[in-house]
Amino acid sequence: MADSVFSEYAGLLDALRARLEEEKWFGESHLPRGAAAPATKTSGSIVMEKAARLADLEKVVQLCARCPLKKTRTNLVFGEGNPAAEIMFVGEAPGHDEDLQGRPFVGKAGQLLTRIIQAMGMQREDVYIANILKCRPPENRTPHLTEITSCARYIFQQINIIKPKVIVGLGNIAVKALLNTDQSISSLRGKLHDFDGMKLMPTYHPAYLLRNPYSKSDVWDDIKKVLAYLGKPIPKSSARA
Repeated sequence: MADSVFSEYAGLLDALRARLEEEKWFGESHLPRGAAAPATKTSGSIVMEKAARLADLEKVVQLCARCPLKKTRTNLVFGEGNPAAEIMFVGEAPGHDEDLQGRPFVGKAGQLLTRIIQAMGMQREDVYIANILKCRPPENRTPHLTEITSCARYIFQQINIIKPKVIVGLGNIAVKALLNTDQSISSLRGKLHDFDGMKLMPTYHPAYLLRNPYSKSDVWDDIKKVLAYLGKPIPKSSARA
């Protein structure tokens, strides 16, 4: 009985500590969606500042207990890449491989995303990659609405720190959460949407492409529009492999 009470008490303390850390961080560092980060003198200092802010945010997310997924995950999957990236890819949630490694998009779908990025003439280190959810739903099930709403604040904060020129939303769940819409990905893709001074390109998730390879050409069309918007050269090869 004593052990049970102690465990419950310890859990409450953990949740309280997480909430206090989160409120402290957001109270001191949170920028409203669309607000610009303070200017710094050099590009190098901008990258360092953004990297530091992302690292601070990751510490907050590590303590998050807003939903039960913290109890079932192996690792937090916060996000990775260039803190000052022009392009940010946002997916749904970590899968089995991501949960084990603590890194986003490292399984089969992630390998396809890597090939897409390379076909753009870039490397993963040039972009930033993250998910709406930072913890894997058990058995890779579809995230519950409560989990999405609990965790979405963190992806918005990551976006506010990085300030990419274009966000590529991967799949229905990510796009619906970012745009706060019920429209399907098929009706939204192919067009750059305004997003708080940035642009958002909805497109199919790489996992969908593994099941439906005929849609790879659609994704490549979307990616070419992103590159054209950024004024980057459009490679002749596509990521259909």
